[in-house]
Amino acid sequence: MSRSDAIRTLSVALDERSYPIHIGPGLLGRPETLTPYLAGRQVMIVTNETVAPLYLEAFKRGLPEELEVREVVLPDGEHTKTLESVARIWDALLAAGFNRRCTLVALGGGVVGDMTGYAAACYQRGVAFIQVPTTLLSQVDSSVGGKTGVNHPRGKNMIGAFWQPKAVLIDTDTLATLPSRELSAGLAEVIKYGLIRDLDFLAWLEAQMPALRRLDGEVLREAIYRSCAIKAEVVAADETEQGARALLNLGHTFGHAIEAHQGYGAWLHGEAVGTGMLMAAELSRRLGWLSEGDVARVAAVIAAADLPPAAPADMGVEDFLAVMRLDKKNIDARLRLVLLSGLGDACLYDATPPERLEALLADFPRR
Repeated sequence: MSRSDAIRTLSVALDERSYPIHIGPGLLGRPETLTPYLAGRQVMIVTNETVAPLYLEAFKRGLPEELEVREVVLPDGEHTKTLESVARIWDALLAAGFNRRCTLVALGGGVVGDMTGYAAACYQRGVAFIQVPTTLLSQVDSSVGGKTGVNHPRGKNMIGAFWQPKAVLIDTDTLATLPSRELSAGLAEVIKYGLIRDLDFLAWLEAQMPALRRLDGEVLREAIYRSCAIKAEVVAADETEQGARALLNLGHTFGHAIEAHQGYGAWLHGEAVGTGMLMAAELSRRLGWLSEGDVARVAAVIAAADLPPAAPADMGVEDFLAVMRLDKKNIDARLRLVLLSGLGDACLYDATPPERLEALLADFPRR
């Protein structure tokens, strides 16, 4: 198979705001995949200090010469996902005199993508942006669906906007430079799709996890494609998370509490989500929905992805609850959790007896 033949495309169907997701090797060097989605000739590339030395120049070389290209290189890390960082993007746009027909390009992982999207949503009341995700987690999750924003010390992603990109370009070659810990973090989100919606995909992941861990190109592309296809379907049905889209947050309510308590960046997002999915599975068992064998299966695939099997040792019950009470899914002070009524079948549940939840938080393994 040639590199061109390895490129696959699917669409996020949102009527006049629909956009493509291109997946395959070598996309950074193919300007024809990018230029159709530029609003005008002004392009601001937003990246970070880790990604810039690896891919910024190669990406710029793939752009047509007639474009006015500028760049913003931000510090790396979840702790930088703040309004102050977004203000640096706005400062650069204003300093360069960029107008409403400019296009922002997010070249990096989920933090870069979320901040770039939020900057685009707000600049001159909304300009175009394109996602070029370079981590597995951002390729299968955060680059698709239009969730943008920043963290607040009291909660993750509490400030933001829904703002859809014009296109998502997933160059799978960028995963070759991804640290193993970041790869595992991305696999957590891939596993999530199987757990919430596709039992066959979960079984495929269980069999293919060794190939995914060794960065087998064909297997990775298939995993990314299937993950993006599930997310695109969910987003098209519920763009602003009024219902079914909340199911994409399996493990996130617990995971966000871990991230906020430990300090953003101490645990990678996917690591916290992996542990959060284990917690959600165990709570589902205690509610009578999963068997012990089901929970063991979840634990086994999480372990195969080399994700943490236990919560932080210094987190108590109230440490979890303090953040979980601020979760965006909650309505009228009712804690809504994404749980599993079966493997491959998630549900949004707001009637967990408080004593059951507190017992889980107290009993769950710590490390």
